[in-house]
Amino acid sequence: MNADTQVTSPTPVGCTNFKLRQLTRRVTQHYDQHLAGSGLKITQYSLLTHVDRLGPLAPGELARRMDMGASTLTRNLQPMIAAGWLALGEGVDARSRLVHITDAGLELRRQAQRRWKAAQLSLNDKLGVATVAALHGLLDQGLAAFHEEDTHED
Repeated sequence: MNADTQVTSPTPVGCTNFKLRQLTRRVTQHYDQHLAGSGLKITQYSLLTHVDRLGPLAPGELARRMDMGASTLTRNLQPMIAAGWLALGEGVDARSRLVHITDAGLELRRQAQRRWKAAQLSLNDKLGVATVAALHGLLDQGLAAFHEEDTHED
């Protein structure tokens, strides 16, 4: 193939981290605005949803499944436990604990789910369904690359 017919990829311009953080802040604001009437932030809704779907589970496993650090998870769990939406119960032995969702947390998540769905549909309208689907694919691909790197480091 000669130089005239070669397909070249565009070179990224700017800092990828900065661009991702800008978009993440705007998307977080979008979801938080929709969830405001429920009393939850999107980070709290996500945590409730993960514990509901995966739990009860150890905090370390929850942090791993959500791709967050243990200290970040602990900071996020504390107010939700204090509010009575999540609880730490006994684990498989005396030294372990399991995070589980309470009845109050289940009810709050159920009520907030309608608002989350409205936020999702609104974002799809704003960006376009094809763009959101492509974005999901790119994000999944990026996360997979980091997860693959993590397994090679072990």
